[in-house]
Amino acid sequence: MEHAVIVGAGHGGAQAAASLREEGYAGRITLVSDERVPPYHRPPLSKAFLKDPAAGPQFLRGPSFYKDHAIELLLERRARALDLSAGRVLLSDGAKLDYSHLVLALGGRSRRLGVPGADFEGVHSLLSLADAEGLRARLGQAGEAVVIGGGFIGMEVAATLAQLGVKTTVIEAMPRVLGRAVAPLISDHMRVRHQGWGVEIITGDGLGAIEGAAGRATGIITSSGRRVAAPLIVIGVGMVPNVELAQEAGLAVDNGVIVDEFLRTSDPRVFAIGDCASYPHWAARRRLRLESVQNATDQGRTVAKAIVGRGEPYRAAPWFWSDQQHIKLQMVGVSFEADDYVASGDRDADRFSVFHFKDGRLLAIDSVNNAAEHMLGRRMLAAGFSPTKEDARGGAGALKRAFMPAATA
Repeated sequence: MEHAVIVGAGHGGAQAAASLREEGYAGRITLVSDERVPPYHRPPLSKAFLKDPAAGPQFLRGPSFYKDHAIELLLERRARALDLSAGRVLLSDGAKLDYSHLVLALGGRSRRLGVPGADFEGVHSLLSLADAEGLRARLGQAGEAVVIGGGFIGMEVAATLAQLGVKTTVIEAMPRVLGRAVAPLISDHMRVRHQGWGVEIITGDGLGAIEGAAGRATGIITSSGRRVAAPLIVIGVGMVPNVELAQEAGLAVDNGVIVDEFLRTSDPRVFAIGDCASYPHWAARRRLRLESVQNATDQGRTVAKAIVGRGEPYRAAPWFWSDQQHIKLQMVGVSFEADDYVASGDRDADRFSVFHFKDGRLLAIDSVNNAAEHMLGRRMLAAGFSPTKEDARGGAGALKRAFMPAATA
């Protein structure tokens, strides 16, 4: 009997298991998770979960789903080794799982900073349910907090803490917040909004050390020597992909587990998806490793098709979102090679978009509270359609008119 083993039960792993059944896979499916609870939504951990002391995890699927679909969910187990020649996964409890197909949905872990005081009580990261529970438990004891890192997680946490009445300071080493993700125009807009919520933002300065007493954090010293007092420190400086299991087994690894356009690793029976996978992006013409719910779930669907023999190259246009108080940021495409951008909408009303171009070709769109243009952008990029800059400036109406002939075709 065929047996598909999926290691990792985040958004990608859980979707792969569900999609295998949807695609008619009749073999055994085992989903291995190192968590104590069934697969859950991770985005709410930095927002709704922190705000409500009584909130539990939001599960991806109902309690009976896995049993009803004959998916074996092994909780609180960790894959400790792979035997590729034998087609076997060795688990932390000593169990062995023989597979015909293996999906590595290994995710990543929070990047830690090697600075003095990093192990003090009161220093938190936020990636898992356990992380969020630990952070939430400290909120009632902390009137002040420092967030290290002005990326999505850091800014989401800062927005939430400010809403809860915690005096919050964000330390970002780059010249602007969200600098790796959005256009300068949106970085500036979000900085102004956060400052309006009471968040202090320090850019161009890193973390030098965490100060403390009796093993507990009391504040930080920045790289420039500035001191900020706070008993709560949140580290949000990115993620490190979990590639050790794959690397030790002999799979090709380079900033992620290397996969082809069908998400197959250097071993034809083994696939990798989600935050841990480095895949060839069809539009960017280079390898990418994306950390997003959409990427993980879409790759879960893609790998299921490949396993049942209906494989299609992974061609999804990447998109992301971030909720920060009343502002919803939505991004589609990848903008790192852009050489020009234009904007549409009304910044004062918190409703606008920024369109990234390279040599006149649309690469990506960043939107603030502008779902219509975001959805159009997803359709246009998926179709390989590029509007003119003038169409982009004209907003949703002009974009729809420009895109209609291509959409119809």
